[in-house]
Amino acid sequence: MNPTNPEIPASGITVDGTGLLCVTLLLRLRKEVDGAQPGTVVHVIATDPAAPLDLPAWCHMTGHHYLGSVPDPAGRPLYALSLAADARPTRPDAPWHSTDR
Repeated sequence: MNPTNPEIPASGITVDGTGLLCVTLLLRLRKEVDGAQPGTVVHVIATDPAAPLDLPAWCHMTGHHYLGSVPDPAGRPLYALSLAADARPTRPDAPWHSTDR
Protein backbone atom coordinates (compact mmCIF):
# COMPACT_ATOMS: atom_id res chain seq x y z
CA MET A 1 0.00 0.00 0.00
CA ASN A 2 0.95 3.60 -0.54
CA PRO A 3 1.62 5.24 2.84
CA THR A 4 0.33 8.63 1.63
CA ASN A 5 -2.87 7.19 0.13
CA PRO A 6 -3.83 3.72 1.33
CA GLU A 7 -6.38 3.36 -1.48
CA ILE A 8 -3.65 3.34 -4.16
CA PRO A 9 -1.03 0.57 -3.95
CA ALA A 10 2.68 1.34 -3.86
CA SER A 11 4.34 1.40 -7.26
CA GLY A 12 6.28 -1.41 -8.83
CA ILE A 13 7.56 0.92 -11.55
CA THR A 14 8.06 4.69 -11.44
CA VAL A 15 8.35 6.63 -14.69
CA ASP A 16 9.85 10.09 -14.29
CA GLY A 17 8.43 12.36 -16.97
CA THR A 18 9.50 15.61 -15.34
CA GLY A 19 9.80 18.28 -18.01
CA LEU A 20 8.50 16.03 -20.80
CA LEU A 21 5.58 16.81 -23.05
CA CYS A 22 2.96 14.06 -23.04
CA VAL A 23 4.06 12.77 -26.46
CA THR A 24 7.55 12.02 -25.11
CA LEU A 25 6.14 10.88 -21.77
CA LEU A 26 3.95 8.27 -23.49
CA LEU A 27 6.97 7.03 -25.47
CA ARG A 28 8.90 6.60 -22.21
CA LEU A 29 5.91 5.08 -20.39
CA ARG A 30 5.29 2.51 -23.11
CA LYS A 31 8.97 1.52 -23.12
CA GLU A 32 9.12 1.22 -19.32
CA VAL A 33 6.00 -0.96 -19.00
CA ASP A 34 6.78 -3.21 -21.98
CA GLY A 35 7.12 -6.70 -20.59
CA ALA A 36 5.99 -5.79 -17.05
CA GLN A 37 3.66 -8.16 -15.25
CA PRO A 38 -0.11 -7.54 -15.30
CA GLY A 39 -1.24 -5.95 -12.07
CA THR A 40 1.97 -3.95 -11.72
CA VAL A 41 1.21 -0.50 -10.36
CA VAL A 42 3.01 2.27 -12.24
CA HIS A 43 3.50 5.73 -10.81
CA VAL A 44 4.09 8.45 -13.40
CA ILE A 45 5.64 11.80 -12.51
CA ALA A 46 4.23 14.15 -15.14
CA THR A 47 4.63 17.92 -15.21
CA ASP A 48 2.90 18.49 -18.56
CA PRO A 49 -0.45 20.18 -17.85
CA ALA A 50 -2.11 17.81 -20.33
CA ALA A 51 -1.10 14.70 -18.32
CA PRO A 52 -4.31 14.55 -16.23
CA LEU A 53 -6.21 14.16 -19.53
CA ASP A 54 -3.70 12.21 -21.62
CA LEU A 55 -2.85 9.49 -19.09
CA PRO A 56 -6.48 8.40 -18.51
CA ALA A 57 -7.08 8.55 -22.28
CA TRP A 58 -4.04 6.35 -22.95
CA CYS A 59 -5.21 3.88 -20.29
CA HIS A 60 -8.68 3.79 -21.84
CA MET A 61 -7.21 3.16 -25.29
CA THR A 62 -4.84 0.41 -24.12
CA GLY A 63 -7.06 -1.22 -21.50
CA HIS A 64 -4.78 -0.42 -18.57
CA HIS A 65 -6.46 0.88 -15.40
CA TYR A 66 -6.03 4.55 -14.51
CA LEU A 67 -6.03 4.87 -10.71
CA GLY A 68 -5.80 8.66 -10.45
CA SER A 69 -3.50 11.19 -8.92
CA VAL A 70 -1.34 10.21 -5.97
CA PRO A 71 -0.19 12.58 -3.21
CA ASP A 72 3.57 12.97 -3.42
CA PRO A 73 5.55 14.09 -0.36
CA ALA A 74 7.93 15.95 -2.69
CA GLY A 75 5.00 17.87 -4.19
CA ARG A 76 5.46 16.50 -7.72
CA PRO A 77 2.43 15.79 -9.92
CA LEU A 78 2.12 12.01 -9.59
CA TYR A 79 -0.40 9.66 -11.22
CA ALA A 80 -0.97 5.92 -10.87
CA LEU A 81 -2.09 3.19 -13.22
CA SER A 82 -2.29 -0.59 -13.05
CA LEU A 83 -1.21 -2.75 -15.96
CA ALA A 84 -3.90 -4.98 -17.45
CA ALA A 85 -3.36 -8.57 -18.52
CA ASP A 86 -5.41 -8.07 -21.68
CA ALA A 87 -4.01 -4.65 -22.65
CA ARG A 88 -4.10 -3.71 -26.30
CA PRO A 89 -0.59 -3.23 -27.75
CA THR A 90 0.52 0.11 -29.13
CA ARG A 91 3.12 1.09 -31.69
CA PRO A 92 6.62 1.56 -30.19
CA ASP A 93 7.12 4.79 -32.15
CA ALA A 94 3.59 6.08 -31.54
CA PRO A 95 2.08 4.72 -28.29
CA TRP A 96 -1.08 6.73 -28.86
CA HIS A 97 -1.90 4.37 -31.78
CA SER A 98 -2.81 0.72 -31.38
CA THR A 99 -0.96 -1.85 -33.45
CA ASP A 100 -4.19 -3.02 -35.10
CA ARG A 101 -4.50 0.10 -37.26
